[in-house]
Amino acid sequence: MYNNHAMTNLMQVQKKNCTDNTSSASILVKTLIKLGVENIFGYPGAAVLSIYNELAKTNEIKHYLVRHEQAAVHAAEGYARVSGKCGVVLVTSGPGFTNTITGIANAYADSTPLVILAGDVTGDGNKIFQNVDIIGLSQKCCKKAYKLADGDDIEQVIEEAFSIANSGVKGPVVVALPRNILESEYAPEPSSQISHIAADTVLPLAKVNDFLHLLRQAQRPLVLIGGGCINASEELESFIAKVRCPVVSTLMGIGTYPSENNLYLGMIGLNGCDSANELLNQCDLLIAMGVSFSDRSTCKNEDFFKKFKIVNINIDFTSEKFILNIKSDIKDFLSQVLRTDFNFTPNEKWLMLVDSIKDEYILPENGSKKLHSSDVLATLSEFTKYYEPIVVTDVGQHQMLTAQYFNFNKPRQFITSGGLGTMGFGLPAAIGAHIANPNTLVLNITGDGSFQMNLQELATCREHSIPVKIIIMNNSYLGMVRQLQERIYNTRYQVEMINPDFTKIAEAYDLFAVRVTREEELIPALETAINHNGTAIIDIVIDSFENI
Repeated sequence: MYNNHAMTNLMQVQKKNCTDNTSSASILVKTLIKLGVENIFGYPGAAVLSIYNELAKTNEIKHYLVRHEQAAVHAAEGYARVSGKCGVVLVTSGPGFTNTITGIANAYADSTPLVILAGDVTGDGNKIFQNVDIIGLSQKCCKKAYKLADGDDIEQVIEEAFSIANSGVKGPVVVALPRNILESEYAPEPSSQISHIAADTVLPLAKVNDFLHLLRQAQRPLVLIGGGCINASEELESFIAKVRCPVVSTLMGIGTYPSENNLYLGMIGLNGCDSANELLNQCDLLIAMGVSFSDRSTCKNEDFFKKFKIVNINIDFTSEKFILNIKSDIKDFLSQVLRTDFNFTPNEKWLMLVDSIKDEYILPENGSKKLHSSDVLATLSEFTKYYEPIVVTDVGQHQMLTAQYFNFNKPRQFITSGGLGTMGFGLPAAIGAHIANPNTLVLNITGDGSFQMNLQELATCREHSIPVKIIIMNNSYLGMVRQLQERIYNTRYQVEMINPDFTKIAEAYDLFAVRVTREEELIPALETAINHNGTAIIDIVIDSFENI
């Protein structure tokens, strides 16, 4: 039997601690406000109720209750990727935190700045309810992981976490917050051991001169842009205008340089554009800016680095395979180059070849009467170009075709899971994207498989009136996997899907939905969905066996 008197005393102590304005939880929320945090994505539980109690006292931070902790991280990623700010996640102990691991790994792979505030249990015993090793689980997929201890200055720790998340190669930082410390009186002992981010060093002029020397020697230079260029779009455009050098991109670099510019040829790699890959094969100097050279970009080609000279400008990544490594932020590097009085005369024959290659590779038309995702996405791109939408994709065939068919002329317009390839990323990330930029049309282009990974976030859309437009490319297969099984494993499929009626699921959430099965239905459905004042789903039935 419970000791009712003891339980009453415990509840009184907890109530006193949770309402105390000098509690660590109170200082945590005040620190978040001081750091400019306006939105938090989370899911409550007992270990973090003291924080939620403090959030309820302020109007300066809005909390978005998601329906799954993984979705909280993806929503924070979408917010961070669009706003350029640090996304914030708040979850409870045990499974509350373990559910965030995929999202944290995704943010780490794509260098997205996040701070994950995770409630933790009191003590270190293995038999404590909801006890997991937060630090051990997270330290391999985040920039840094902290566990608040007695006497730590929570204000100092949180400020440090935000500084690390936003510095250098950006990424997620995890802070484990034991319940007893959150609920106790704030009595800090500032630590001299907490590290501080060193100021960026000035790029040596000799490195800039080495780069310009290689550029002048080149007859067929090509610029390859990656995710590291996200904050350098203006400087990049100025540099390209001066040297008249063609540009290609990785998946994560899309939008940093205007897609509609004649010097841009598209995405390279395994699922890239033929024109971009052909130009890559013919260049003699590859100027890689903010690129990680993943196997999707190099197509696992062992001779990739032997075909041409490579100048690598990267804030962190270097290799002996490159003729020149310049360790620098891309914006800082280009700013210094543009301040240098240099001349470069482009090779007109190279530019003529660029034009001919771009004209040669025209995306083919499909002869089938069935709807194809390529045609649908081309139509969607043309129909929505006036809006200059933010496009958030999931992972699969639709993701790669969106990268090819849409024109992105600004950074932070194309949001996708690049490094980890996380299905289920799209819908919650689109929610975060809308919150970051509520005056811009947000499209979530997804597949029937990806959509079902996190479709419970339709409830979040409904609760907060998120007007994202969800385009489901419904082929009743995991299309990318089916394509690989067809080509490599003699069509041994395990990926045919019996899907629900997505329009009825939307109806259950009291949301608008329309189904498209014929070409003539597509434009009217798009018009209706975009003009609808709220979340809208377009379920588009496409050819099950289309390959990319």
